[in-house]
Amino acid sequence: MLATTYLGLLAVTFFIGRVVPIDPVLAIVGDRAPTAVVERIREEMGFNLPLWQQFLIYLRQALTGDFGTSVLTTNPVMTDIVRVFPATLELATVGTLIGAGLGVPLGVVAAVRRGSIADQIVRIVGLIGYSVPIFWLGLLSLLLFYAKLKWVAYPGRLDVAYEYTFTPITGLYLVDAAWTRQWDVLWDAFRHIILPGTLLGYFSLAYISRMTRSFMLNELGQEYIVAARAKGLSERRIIWFHALRNAAVPLVTVIALSYAGLLEGSVLTETVFSWPGIGLYITNSLQNADMNAVLGGTIVIGSVFITINMLSDLLYRLLDPRTRAK
Repeated sequence: MLATTYLGLLAVTFFIGRVVPIDPVLAIVGDRAPTAVVERIREEMGFNLPLWQQFLIYLRQALTGDFGTSVLTTNPVMTDIVRVFPATLELATVGTLIGAGLGVPLGVVAAVRRGSIADQIVRIVGLIGYSVPIFWLGLLSLLLFYAKLKWVAYPGRLDVAYEYTFTPITGLYLVDAAWTRQWDVLWDAFRHIILPGTLLGYFSLAYISRMTRSFMLNELGQEYIVAARAKGLSERRIIWFHALRNAAVPLVTVIALSYAGLLEGSVLTETVFSWPGIGLYITNSLQNADMNAVLGGTIVIGSVFITINMLSDLLYRLLDPRTRAK
């Protein structure tokens, strides 16, 4: 099943790359190149072959991590992706930690106090998170927290003073700065990531809180909750140690999919905040007709999504004995 899904991903990206009105050969040699040069490059790149042969070549190269050379950077696409992906990974991780850390408790409170003012507030917050365009909220937050209040740093990952003196190890600036005990760099990296991370966390919170509320309402209506109350257990213990523990089984999948969604859906956030991640890389590549980079980045993001989905299914089976029995 996993192999079929990945093969489908490669097939979709391949055919998208062939039907878009962008000639990759002209993107390399330019519009004014002689016809002979264009045809020679087209033959060298294999675009004169039948479509099925082109797909087989594309499949073989993709499975070995060869996505061609970027027209924009002149580097192998995989080299560029390895360089920019840690930025997206760090931003999505911060967003997921904020979203799950706040979304789960808010969802629990909304379920326990169903119909109350607290429930209505949580639902309104979630509705706004679903409805407001992320780029608009990003621009608004920059205007308020950076331009007006000066609470956060300007867009990017680090100040210019640290960009050429700080040598990252893993590409995760917060982790690398803490590991090397460069506390000034750590604080600067935190001031840069806190606003886009909180923005992504808010949209993750909207989804996680809604699903937590739904799962908790289902668990609170079960017979074992009635039995626990009849035994005289405290309400806090019933909610947080019994109902939430059972609701956590499907909630793991929700958080995992939310995390994968932030990894693949942070293009607008990275663009607004000039965050040098894979989303901004794909956007810049698309604007410059660099289809090798666009398709390579799409495959990597799709592969990450498939992997996280598979791991969440495995974790679901480990946490829920009923699925193992089947």
